[in-house]
Amino acid sequence: MNLLSRLKRLGSGTSKNSVTLPATGVSDSKLTAAAEAPPDSTEVYKTITEDKFLGASAKPEKVDMVQDEKVAHGDGADEQMLGLNGVEDKLAERRDEVKFVKGDHQNGDAKIDIGTVNGGKPAFTGMSKEELMKYANDTFWVRLRWIFFVGFWAIWVGMLVGAILIIIGAPKCAAPQPLPWYKRGPHAKFGSVDTCSREDIQVAKKIVSAGAIYELPAALTYDVKKPEVEEQIKHLVALYQGSDTRIILDLTPNYVAKESQLVQDAIANPEKRSAFVWVSGGSSPPNNWLKVGGNRSAWEKLEDSYVLSQFQDGYFDLKMNSTFIRNEFGGVLKHLVGLGVHGFRLKNTKFFVLSDGLENEVTSAVPKDRNWGPGDYGFYDHKQTTFQTGLGDVLYDYLSIVKNASEEGFLSVAEDVIQPQAYKLSTVADAYGIDIPIYGDLIKVLSESKPKKSLQKDLENTFALSGKNSWLQWNFADVSLDTPQDPSALAMFVSLLPGVPVVPVAAVAYQNITEETYRQITVLRKSASYMHGELSYYQADPLVAFSRQRIKSGNPGYFVIFNPTDLPQASNFTIPKNLPDKMTVSYFSEKYNNNVENANKVSHSGRVNLKDLKVAPHSSIILTYVPEKAE
Repeated sequence: MNLLSRLKRLGSGTSKNSVTLPATGVSDSKLTAAAEAPPDSTEVYKTITEDKFLGASAKPEKVDMVQDEKVAHGDGADEQMLGLNGVEDKLAERRDEVKFVKGDHQNGDAKIDIGTVNGGKPAFTGMSKEELMKYANDTFWVRLRWIFFVGFWAIWVGMLVGAILIIIGAPKCAAPQPLPWYKRGPHAKFGSVDTCSREDIQVAKKIVSAGAIYELPAALTYDVKKPEVEEQIKHLVALYQGSDTRIILDLTPNYVAKESQLVQDAIANPEKRSAFVWVSGGSSPPNNWLKVGGNRSAWEKLEDSYVLSQFQDGYFDLKMNSTFIRNEFGGVLKHLVGLGVHGFRLKNTKFFVLSDGLENEVTSAVPKDRNWGPGDYGFYDHKQTTFQTGLGDVLYDYLSIVKNASEEGFLSVAEDVIQPQAYKLSTVADAYGIDIPIYGDLIKVLSESKPKKSLQKDLENTFALSGKNSWLQWNFADVSLDTPQDPSALAMFVSLLPGVPVVPVAAVAYQNITEETYRQITVLRKSASYMHGELSYYQADPLVAFSRQRIKSGNPGYFVIFNPTDLPQASNFTIPKNLPDKMTVSYFSEKYNNNVENANKVSHSGRVNLKDLKVAPHSSIILTYVPEKAE
């Protein structure tokens, strides 16, 4: 059967799925000529039998038309069948693929696909080797290859050199800065400036003091430029020349004597009365303010005016927030720094800012003594004369004057601040207007034979109320004279808390502690774990303990335990995972081994198991450990 008759047969169906597609570029007349060719052509195609259609699945399949593998005759019948008279070149340029796609097997329909091989897209063959070799020695391409080659290695070497320079030039992790001298301490507290002597140097040396504190009488505060006062201060500074101890002065700047130049100037010039609480005219005191700790009016008559005098008779209060006093007292501080004084502690700071309204004081809601009446100072809350808003900012002004005069200078208080919040800056959260405040009764509670407070709670509250990162002054003058505690135990426990010990030379804490104990304390206070370590609390009632540990690895931590009771106590602390059970004994209080049995005695550098340790009564022990990494 020739091709044309088979095409007609397949196209006789009426199904819309059956289509006859002639090859592009071949006319109908040429197809007719091809159909009239003799039937003995050697180009034979296989017949698609009906049973193949009937047995096929409903899913269409593609069936390629293939040629029988017979030897073709050379009579040109195949060319005549395809009508190769004028279309040979066109067929040579195009290769079509004829495919039969079975459709509905019941009707015998089929679809003919005639398309270009490879999806109608010309295959990409690329350039031959001969074509590429034409560019191998071309000057332009040779130069371009060298540019890329050299550029690649230049960039690579540049990045390598840059990485090395970054590693070499990168700043190393800065070593922790040591504490300023006034935070290192301890400080020895002496008497008045005019009582200093050479023996004081040996006393200061015993406690390895960083500072020596002397008091300048209140009447001399604004007279430091007078030759006789200046000479006293120069003598004091010269006394400690060449030692590691610096001079600290306690000053009382908030009142002056009636005979002082400030008062005389105010009497002569009303414009200078703004430095005082000065009320002109009137036949009676302006309000009910009383002298501090007394039962008399705080107002003194001066000519036709009333001037506030809360402290001594004949001394008038100053408004420390006035511009006039700021300049005057600022000049005093700068002059003292110039004479060689490195630090200052101010007294009566809660009275520095006074109410301008001069309103009457209100009765205290919780008077300390129920026997007090309206004529007693303790009967009132004194909100008009103490802890006024802006106190921290006023103190910071004076602190700035000291810091500008000397980088090593400091300014603080000489008394308990009582209300820490009042001493903080209004513009910076949790920042004090002074360097190292005094706050709390921790030392007093620790030294009592039968504390009325929980030691653990008092310790935690002290730092919670003063500020977690605060650095306090620990006033050893608060140690009770009849304390049952070993003074060296108190000194060791308190000295490793964040803060600086202030040791009055006449106090029990000084007289009953050896120089060796103070030196041991000084060594520990210079360690990175103490200076920059975190403070954590532990309790195994009645024992109280804390640890100082720096987060950075490589620094040993300190575990300090104090036993305030009369009996040895087991250290059954709940220890977190980062603390080991076994620790090394660093130091212990002087009478530690005198109060325990031989089995519980300890030795320097000895190893103890914290779970088995029994702490001697009225004693302290300092253990060191290497923090364990938490899993």
